[in-house]
Amino acid sequence: MHSRAEIQRVEQQLSELGVKYCIGAYVDIHGLPKGKVVPLSHLAQMAAGSERYTGYALDGLGQQPHDDEITSVPDLERVTQLPWEPRIAWIPADNAFKGAPYALSTRVVLKRVLQEAARLGFGFNLGIECEVYLLRRHPDGSLAPSDPEDRLGKPCYDVRGFLHSFSWLDRMAGAMQALGWDLYSFDHEDGNGQYEFDFHYADALTMCDRLVLFREMAKHYAREQGLIATMMPKPFANRTGTGAHFNMSLYEPDSRRNLFACEPTQDRRGLGLTELGYAFIGGILRHGRALCAAFAPTVNSYKRLVRQGSMSTFSWAPVFNSYGSNNRTNSLRVPAGGGRCESRNADGSVNPYLAASLALAAGLEGVRERIDPGEPHEDNLYAIDDSERRRRGIEFLPQTLQEAVEAFAADPLVERTLGVELRDEFVRYKSMEWEAYHQSISSWEIEQYSGLF
Repeated sequence: MHSRAEIQRVEQQLSELGVKYCIGAYVDIHGLPKGKVVPLSHLAQMAAGSERYTGYALDGLGQQPHDDEITSVPDLERVTQLPWEPRIAWIPADNAFKGAPYALSTRVVLKRVLQEAARLGFGFNLGIECEVYLLRRHPDGSLAPSDPEDRLGKPCYDVRGFLHSFSWLDRMAGAMQALGWDLYSFDHEDGNGQYEFDFHYADALTMCDRLVLFREMAKHYAREQGLIATMMPKPFANRTGTGAHFNMSLYEPDSRRNLFACEPTQDRRGLGLTELGYAFIGGILRHGRALCAAFAPTVNSYKRLVRQGSMSTFSWAPVFNSYGSNNRTNSLRVPAGGGRCESRNADGSVNPYLAASLALAAGLEGVRERIDPGEPHEDNLYAIDDSERRRRGIEFLPQTLQEAVEAFAADPLVERTLGVELRDEFVRYKSMEWEAYHQSISSWEIEQYSGLF
């Protein structure tokens, strides 16, 4: 709990900045922000848990109509003045129930796993690469890249396409810099209408808070121009999907020293990763199939996780539960320079708190048990045949949401990390999503079958 003096200090600072209202933004099981707005003069009551919510009205918070209400408690150490609406302060919040942290709040779960890491002497750094499509809607409801001239077969890094969308990109970049996120590059990505923003890593809680706000910011600045911004994993069958790659490392809390980093000459595998880093990767791989449900949590996610779809070239998608160096055919890679591992199956629909909690728990298990991930895979795994893949012990990651949810439900690490109730809520909602998808009739089915039978 924050002291009255701390709350007054925050209130005074915000008042001097022109803030009039505060949002205590927590997330549902999908990672979508929810909350109430209070006048700045009500901040002290909000910090004491005055804002109550009917959890039954929200997805994945495990409540029934007869249950008492949950509250939201704003994290006053992480207040952000909205760049596009400076009268509003955005404050990440945690759910509470009867005065105690609520076990089904994914942000609460992440904080608990971070405390477990701290007891072992570790902090957890996370960087998330944010890819987003900028689109316009045609009168018939269909979506297309915002720039009609953005139609190159290989548009990655295209300067002309970048400049044609510069107005939106400039608003996004300027806002991130003003917020102190240290944006260090942004570019036209591999899909027509797709862009990527790379900003400096941070502690995992901060980075997860930033991803939630990033999605709202991208959508707001797009709406200003009559456009649509989306991090949907696969908005177009014939274009690259939308990743949100997780770049992870452990650090020493006092010195902030990266505990995964070493000189390549000190690493017998030559990747610039310590034995601690390899053990962390070993834990991620042990639970890779279950983690996939959290990293790629929608039906649409698995339209992205194919090695070759309706495109004539390889898809870049990570479909194998494997690791390597700067090799994008693995789901986990150690980028050039080492010092971190990157999970490439995380996509734009991820609930970052949920995924980060499970990834850290899996990595810590690897560290505790000194799991050896084996030798890195350096060749094009898309091109090897299945017999060679099996000989090497390389598993496919789940290829549908149903398969991923089954792996998630069966993995004991998930229950240990999330608890039975939150695990079951995720399984229930995602099973319902899968069933609803299969009960719908797509235009593909009508075109394929209506004239045949």
